Amino acid sequence: MNAVTFQNLPVAVNAEGDARRTGVEVEFAGLGEGDAAHLLAEALKGRARRTDSHDWLVEGSVIGDIEVYLDAAWRKSEHAALREAGLRLGRDIIPVELVTEPLDRDGLTQLASACDVLRDAGAEGSGRGMLYGFGVHLNVEIAGEDAAGITRPLLAYALIEDWLRKAMPIDRSRRVLPWTAPYPTSGVKALAKAGPEAAPREVMEIYLKRMADRNHGLDMLPLFAFLDSAAVEKATGQAKALKARPAFHFRLPDCRIDEPDWSLSTEWDRWCLVERVAVDCGLLDRLADGWLDEHGLITLSRSGWAERCGTILASAGLTADRKAA
Repeated sequence: MNAVTFQNLPVAVNAEGDARRTGVEVEFAGLGEGDAAHLLAEALKGRARRTDSHDWLVEGSVIGDIEVYLDAAWRKSEHAALREAGLRLGRDIIPVELVTEPLDRDGLTQLASACDVLRDAGAEGSGRGMLYGFGVHLNVEIAGEDAAGITRPLLAYALIEDWLRKAMPIDRSRRVLPWTAPYPTSGVKALAKAGPEAAPREVMEIYLKRMADRNHGLDMLPLFAFLDSAAVEKATGQAKALKARPAFHFRLPDCRIDEPDWSLSTEWDRWCLVERVAVDCGLLDRLADGWLDEHGLITLSRSGWAERCGTILASAGLTADRKAA
């Protein structure tokens, strides 16, 4: 197994002083959901139990309970024949997904080792099929409900997203599928003008007005539903279907579980970089000013900002490497 480490978040604790935790979702193919559940149970000292035709639960593992299931929206359909037919027809492109409880850094390390076990057993990631587009989702607990905890990480991601996609490219299968669409320039412009001190309520209103879609690299709807489910329901009609939680839903990263040099820590580093930008208000201001200067009335290309953003980040000692220089 790969020896990996998970770096500390720049703000390591939440408002109560407890270590921030992160729930993880990993999508993959190549293994059935039952086989995956049993492998995880063995690796993490739990018990695999089938809970539905395509749903399993790994109970009592060293990192808590883990759901493992075939990730199809209709798997919970009350029409059993239709459900089974759909799942059989779509199995070649429908991923198996594992979903953990919120984990501390030690739990993330143990999960990364368990992913190595799945890889050795034949798990496949994004690059193994044109229609796979499998991802890793990190549900990172917020540090607080103020501007530092919500506004600045959102703004940081919005401002560096184009650079992230260029410096740490995602697989082509995920670029062409709609699951991780970039934020629209109108939304980024509104966030940049609001600035790092904007109240979370203000940035929530911007988000719900201009980018209220789950299919972004950073999906804020679960967090905003936690803060104000009525506002999210009014804007999207989705609040009741969301798993509201005080966490960022970072869904940009690929799952490259079949690649020997890949680890969950690689994707964790992407998010840590976002938060390193977020804690530097001076850097946020420079990025916001640069973004607004780069974008006129019409944005014909995003590549120019990606390059300029990289220059600004490098001047602050931040690169695509694991840590700040």
